Amino acid sequence: MAREPMEDAIVGYKTILAQIIDNRPSGTRQRLAAALGKHRSFVTQITSPAYSTPLPARHLATIFRVCHFSPAEQERFVEVYHAAHPGKLPDFGSTDGLRPLSLMVPDLGDAKKNHLLDEAITDFVQKIAMLLSNTD
Repeated sequence: MAREPMEDAIVGYKTILAQIIDNRPSGTRQRLAAALGKHRSFVTQITSPAYSTPLPARHLATIFRVCHFSPAEQERFVEVYHAAHPGKLPDFGSTDGLRPLSLMVPDLGDAKKNHLLDEAITDFVQKIAMLLSNTD
């Protein structure tokens, strides 16, 4: 039985994502699950071309960050993702003037709590950065 064009496009972006993750250090899938506040099985479903489960657009920015997509990888992925889901791409905002920062934080023993902590820290840093940029 032939696949639908949208299914082919989903397989296309999942293939790109799987290749990128396979070229990242061991534990990337687990870090991605923690960052998304999901179980590792969810990450397998949304990253494996063998599953037809589409990748929710709201998770793209987190995936790009955790998996350290290069600009070229991100551009290629977004092009194929857009073909599968026209009009579904979130506004990623500009990354001009930003730099990555890694922190060691406590593991709270619960994926949902860890995700909430990550979001709180990110929100806090963004608010401080806005305050600093508005002090001309």
